[in-house]
Amino acid sequence: MTTDVRVLSLIPPMTQLNTPYPSTAYLTGFLRSRGITAAQADLALALVLKLFTPGGLQQVRERALALPEAERSASVHSFLDQVDAYRSTIGPVIAHLQGRDSTLAYRIAARGLLPEGPRFAALDAYVDDGSGDPLAWAFGALGVQDKARHLCTLYLNDLADVLRDAVDERFEFVRYAESLASSQPSFDPLAAALAAPPTLVDELLQQLTLAAIEQHQPTLVLLSVPFPGSVYAAFRIAQTLKAHHPAIHLALGGGFVNTELRELSDPRVFDFVDYVTLDAGERPLLSLIEHLQGRRGQQRLQRTFVLERGGPHPNPPPEGEGVNAGTVRYINLAEPDVPFEDVGTATWDGLPLDRYLSLLDMLNPMHRLWSDGRWNKLTVAHGCYWKKCSFCDVSLDYIGRYETATAEKLADRIEQIVNETGQTGFHFVDEAAPPKALKALAEELIRRQLNISWWGNIRFEKTFTPELAELLAQSGCIAMSGGLEVASDRLLTLMKKGVSVEQVARVTKGFSDAGILVHAYLMYGFPTQTLQDTVDALEYVRQLFENGCIQSGFFHRFSCTVHSPVGMDPKAYGIELIPLPPVSFAKNDIGFIDPTGTDHDALGQGLRKAIYNYMHGLCVEDDVRRWFDHLPQQVPRPTVKRHKIARALG
Repeated sequence: MTTDVRVLSLIPPMTQLNTPYPSTAYLTGFLRSRGITAAQADLALALVLKLFTPGGLQQVRERALALPEAERSASVHSFLDQVDAYRSTIGPVIAHLQGRDSTLAYRIAARGLLPEGPRFAALDAYVDDGSGDPLAWAFGALGVQDKARHLCTLYLNDLADVLRDAVDERFEFVRYAESLASSQPSFDPLAAALAAPPTLVDELLQQLTLAAIEQHQPTLVLLSVPFPGSVYAAFRIAQTLKAHHPAIHLALGGGFVNTELRELSDPRVFDFVDYVTLDAGERPLLSLIEHLQGRRGQQRLQRTFVLERGGPHPNPPPEGEGVNAGTVRYINLAEPDVPFEDVGTATWDGLPLDRYLSLLDMLNPMHRLWSDGRWNKLTVAHGCYWKKCSFCDVSLDYIGRYETATAEKLADRIEQIVNETGQTGFHFVDEAAPPKALKALAEELIRRQLNISWWGNIRFEKTFTPELAELLAQSGCIAMSGGLEVASDRLLTLMKKGVSVEQVARVTKGFSDAGILVHAYLMYGFPTQTLQDTVDALEYVRQLFENGCIQSGFFHRFSCTVHSPVGMDPKAYGIELIPLPPVSFAKNDIGFIDPTGTDHDALGQGLRKAIYNYMHGLCVEDDVRRWFDHLPQQVPRPTVKRHKIARALG
């Protein structure tokens, strides 16, 4: 006789506020396709909606008043001075950001309704065109809804600052308590934070956790942690469940686990969860469920860490704080993964799609897509068809195992999701969507007359011709993001990117000419990158903006990971790795010594300023050396011809 298993997948705080993180939707859809009872809940959204209420702000006020006067930040002072205005406006602001009260935009846009804290000072940086409105250049006379949404976003950011300064110093809308988990070799920091008295945020999360359990009555809870910024809250959820519902089984998985916990050996993790699974979750979950049903022994699990009990606890916790001791064991019975064609269709059933918040945090039409709008997230293919980039985790399953589905299957999934959600916007979340698959999908969407809007991530390779860009636009493509990375042909060759700067220019121009917005992922601090390389890279980027090839970009600091070609063969890239301390918890980023000795931290400040201005259409024609005026040494002149990109475009 088998035991009935009821699965609840949870999204822990914090991921994003405008749309659900898709991992639970994928897993819930897959499990239901196999006849397994499965539900899902977004505790990240629920936490924000519980905090940002009149009652929640009253509790924040009480914590703020308990702070000594000298310890109150400018944000806290501003909040306390205007707390009545915040309490009276928080409900309407949330309703407006949820799309439930559009007419309020007129009052918000007039800037007479909302209290304004330090975040609104950013508006002073914009040049007034004489209208008395420094935002007129962005929104004009008729962009009232967007303007109001931007002001509401500043308002929420002010409140987030207050929460961080008065309630929980780790609070962020995205990177919540990130430092406790990211590449932490030891579980100690996380264990100490979890043993500390709960903050107001923790208390509210505990209430929401227990309410979700009461509603769904699961026997197995899945905690999906895609980022370091959702790990702390996931463990707080697990801590609550172990204290109040010890019979419920808990499994931890997701992107963070897949990249950082591959060498997990600390038994204390299993004071909170029972199982930790790696890589694509479908096969390990099926095996785990069969195990819980009594149909499969523990030794036949797949890609799963468990605790073999017995022996002394290596780090005895305070009395009452932990009960498990023993050895962490990784079990991986060799069985084929579930083919990408057979993973089923994601479902958002059970998630409150009408309660997500559309934010507008940057005044750039491309950049806003990440935080504005409720996008159905879908994968065109599993893994990356290129899988050669030296900075990427090509040795891991989420990159290295490449599988596709037919265009017909993908279109079927799209139709099913539109029918379920009523939403026709799609974000294809592939590492790099393959051009052949996108072409076939575009033709199928056009054939079926499926009118959707979609955007995704690609490699800027020559296969994306102007003709293909036109076809993709006709099928509903509105935007593309892709990696230009270092914007240096020497370094692009070293990192095996498979593109050149001029090729990227031609491809991105083809997209832009087809009416498709383009975002470039940029990188600095790659091994052997010099000051001259960085100046030249910024000059290339400036020219891409100037020639209308890209509309948005972001400079990321290069991080060497242990799973990338650079991390696995540092000598080939001219660097020396800094030895890591003993690892029993997270392992991913690894420091290195670059003989060039370039101060990339100092360069990053200038790069970020430059790209921020370029995205707002400012200073695009200026000499790029202006952004490095803060450097103590003389900045070299760019060696790139000033109009090289324009000539490459013909």
